[in-house]
Amino acid sequence: MPGSLDTALDRLRAAARDLPEVVEGTSYGTPALKVGKKLIARVKDADTAVLVCPLDEKELLLESAPDLYFETDHYKGWPALLVRLDRIGEGELRHRLERIWLQQAPNKLTKAWLAARRPSDGG
Repeated sequence: MPGSLDTALDRLRAAARDLPEVVEGTSYGTPALKVGKKLIARVKDADTAVLVCPLDEKELLLESAPDLYFETDHYKGWPALLVRLDRIGEGELRHRLERIWLQQAPNKLTKAWLAARRPSDGG
């Protein structure tokens, strides 16, 4: 069913599918993705996701891609960014979730994941 919370969650799931230890839960009564107990993203409504985002990065994204990212008065001053799910591409959504995961996941987990992604020295 297009435009449903399930469809929105499916987009987030697909974008985060290879990130270790991402679990589903809820946040503010809607489906969410977390690493440990830390929020990565949640479904706001059928067309919108809320992504955790540092304030300085949030300002840059709001200025550079207002067609994708926005905020309401409720989110002003908070490290959270609203994204239009019908406009953001898979690659950009994946990139955003990966950056959030790197900030929210435990250091040991991020170090192991980054090490596994490094190309081998060919030795």
